[in-house]
Amino acid sequence: MPSLPALRRLTFTATATTFVLVTVGGLVRATDSGLGCGDDWPRCNGRVVPEGDHHTWIEFSHRLIAAVLIALSISLAVVAWRRARDRHDLLRLALATVPLVLSQAVLGAVVVALDLHAESVVAHLALAMTLLAVFLALSVRQVLDPPTDPSSASRMVGRAIWSVAAGALFVMLLGSYMSGRNAGLAFTDWPLFDGAVAPTTRGTLGWIHGFHRFAAAASGLSVAALAWWLRRRGASLATRRFVVAAGLLFIVQILLGAANVWTELHAATRTAHLSVGAAIWALLATAAMASGRSAPAIVAPPMAPAPAPMTTNPPATRGARARAYFRLTKPRVIELLLVTTVPSMILAQGGMPSLGLIAAVLLGGALAAGGANTINCYIDRDRDAAMRRTHHRPLPSGDVDPNAALRFGVVLEVLAFAWLWWTANLLAASLAVAATLFYVFVYSIWLKPRTAQNIVIGGAAGAVPVLVGWASVDNAIASPAWVLFAIIFVWTPPHFWALSMKYRDDYAAAGVPMLPVVAGTDATTRQILGYSVVVVAVTLLLWQVGDLGALYLLAAITLGIVFLWRALALRRDGSTAEAMRLFGFSNVYLALLFAAVAVDVIAVHGV
Repeated sequence: MPSLPALRRLTFTATATTFVLVTVGGLVRATDSGLGCGDDWPRCNGRVVPEGDHHTWIEFSHRLIAAVLIALSISLAVVAWRRARDRHDLLRLALATVPLVLSQAVLGAVVVALDLHAESVVAHLALAMTLLAVFLALSVRQVLDPPTDPSSASRMVGRAIWSVAAGALFVMLLGSYMSGRNAGLAFTDWPLFDGAVAPTTRGTLGWIHGFHRFAAAASGLSVAALAWWLRRRGASLATRRFVVAAGLLFIVQILLGAANVWTELHAATRTAHLSVGAAIWALLATAAMASGRSAPAIVAPPMAPAPAPMTTNPPATRGARARAYFRLTKPRVIELLLVTTVPSMILAQGGMPSLGLIAAVLLGGALAAGGANTINCYIDRDRDAAMRRTHHRPLPSGDVDPNAALRFGVVLEVLAFAWLWWTANLLAASLAVAATLFYVFVYSIWLKPRTAQNIVIGGAAGAVPVLVGWASVDNAIASPAWVLFAIIFVWTPPHFWALSMKYRDDYAAAGVPMLPVVAGTDATTRQILGYSVVVVAVTLLLWQVGDLGALYLLAAITLGIVFLWRALALRRDGSTAEAMRLFGFSNVYLALLFAAVAVDVIAVHGV
């Protein structure tokens, strides 16, 4: 299979953008912001850049992301036409995205013209899911080899998965129709129907609501049955993992459906409900497309084998076992995440929040991040065993049983959600768990073993703590919070690629296509420099959007100059030593930058 890195990068970016667009569309619907820009599409209240309340900005952000997706789709088609004309399957799919995304834009205008009529909204969502499936098909065909088993048995597996995926999509569209008909609270005693096990009253809205619940239950059972059947059929491990991931998300989806009722359709739960539904569809569609395909092998450079595990049995003492479980949570990673949370809370408050709230959010964030890191250790245990840097971790060294580690991670996530909901609010709790789901399913399972752009997209999970901190104070997410998110999002690639330059051989041995492995030192240092420029630009944007003062501006400029100097030094030298200097400074850079945010706000507004 020829390597088409530019096409692959565009494809993954467009896929992620489509998913973000669907999620923001859910936020538009959940906050009743669909007409926030009036009915003069494509302008917003008569302006290209609007003025107005939060409904206007939410709807405008949805339109802005749609415009970005149109540009990505056209770029994708152009690149495919220029570089992949011999790959007719890729070319057809890339060209198909252009009329699909343009039709989606026109249909969005129709939805506005019809005042958000239920049927038009459902059609809009259905077309978005179709577009997402096309982008996923492009992704699968670029990262997996063609099917090696064209037998009827292989085709039967694909058809079975597609049928279950169609059922999940039907449930999702039915939920959209239920929302459009305002039937979401036809019954308020989930899982019952006014005390009965089936709807007997409430008229048409009651039947719509009841049908959605029963269809969701049937779809969830079909996913569980499919996972069992695929295991019996001996389907590929990748296919089974996608289906199992969809099944686990179905459990989350059911809980979110219940939370919709219990919270009387809170915007956070409604948005998360739609987003998780889209993720389930994406996982099942990817499983169907991946059936019969396999990942191409990555040729590792010669290197000495990783040292043998030091032990194969759990530690004998309780203290040693506790330390092993603590190491699973990757406490140094947690520290960096929490460093960004408190300044976000201070900026949201316009001063110092209560110490009790800060302590509660830090504890909840630590539990969520620890749970995510533990589950990541479970997923990566075989890769960790092949890498000299990580072979000593608790799972490859045998200090903790893998199944026990997985249970520990899940328990931490449940505790984090419950704690943040109780001490802060549901939005903060939902964001924390959503970050874990993204980190586990999108980054660890899907992106990390398949693309050199894994950390670019997967880095979004590490940027969510600032949103959690902001939401815990404001119970909403304002523009400065998104800029804080963007700072960490664009900071992550140069930070992590610098580290991966040192451990390039490790990643190659473990079969992880990190950028230095697949593109080499020159391409890696060039991209590190490019992202570093973007990082500094976004930090300066925060000065304006966050209404910060001279102290922050001075810190952002000074730290930015040093960051760019280190990136330029790495670009000129390309050595491991320079890479580790940049990596070390990147940690200091982020900590000092966010400290400057906090100090600037407190200096102006006081404690």
